[in-house]
Parts: sequence; structure tokens; C-alpha cells
Amino acid sequence: MIKILLIHGPNLNLLGTRSPEIYGSSGLEEINAQMEALADAAGAELRTFQSNSEGALIDAIHEAAHWADGIVINPGAYAHYSYAIRDALASIKVPAIE
Repeated sequence: MIKILLIHGPNLNLLGTRSPEIYGSSGLEEINAQMEALADAAGAELRTFQSNSEGALIDAIHEAAHWADGIVINPGAYAHYSYAIRDALASIKVPAIE
């Protein structure tokens, strides 16, 4: 069974309430449930993680090196300026996609 870590970065816990005219009305729990259903249908295991802390996101990436076959990450604002998250992803042998 393929094991995937789905990572959500800062402020994504506010999806559904933060500027719904821009980001939509689906909350993070709803999005995670939809992603889990897709993973189940494909015979994959999906674990989800969200944090507003860069260090916690990096810790999750490092931990994924021990169990995950792949990482899907929406780093939020960190996509624009976090060399540390980019370096963490490059430091492990788990493929990742943003």
C-alpha cells in the first residue's frame, strides 16, 4: 500500500472562513476528508498534517522519511520564502510535489 503525507502550511486551517470569495467555502477538514476518500479508492494510505509553524512542518517532513512513499505539500506562504522547508524536502529520499 502506498503511503502519502499531505501537508498543509500556515493559515490553511482557516480555509472555509478566510476570504471564501477567494479560497472557497470548503474547510480543511472537508478537504482532508475528500483527499482521504480519493486515497482509499486508490488503495493508498493518506496521513494529513497542518501547522502554522515552519519547524513543525520540517519535523513532519523529516518523520515522513521513515514511513512515507510520497509527500504532497501546500506550504501556503512558505512557498514564497522558506529555504528551510525546501532544504528539508531535498534532504530526504521521499518524492514530493507542491
